[in-house]
Amino acid sequence: QVQLVESGGGLVQAGGSLRLSCAASGSTFSRLVMGWFRQAPGKEREFVGGINRSGIAYYSDSVKGRFTISRDNAKNTVYLEMNSLNAEDTAVYYCAARLGVVVIPREFDYWGQGTQVTVSS
Repeated sequence: QVQLVESGGGLVQAGGSLRLSCAASGSTFSRLVMGWFRQAPGKEREFVGGINRSGIAYYSDSVKGRFTISRDNAKNTVYLEMNSLNAEDTAVYYCAARLGVVVIPREFDYWGQGTQVTVSS
């Protein structure tokens, strides 16, 4: 099993920035493919982006150019840096992981509890 714990969510003004963290345990972190998803009220879960074991990140079109995913293997942590936030970014953000090599959104198996991000005017 893999355990994931998100942190860093909160309230931020439109145009502002926020950084989320996800600490992983229960497996060798460097062997995990990591991802971020989000779910807004009344909407389906949406893939935000992911990062593979080589540190190459991939992003959905809705966040490309605004969000940055990175990983620190020494800290067993993946980060989601969010910039130029707007109201449409308001959602519960989930950290996810899979044992593998490739970032494949539908193949993530392990999930964190989620952290709320609210963007206000």
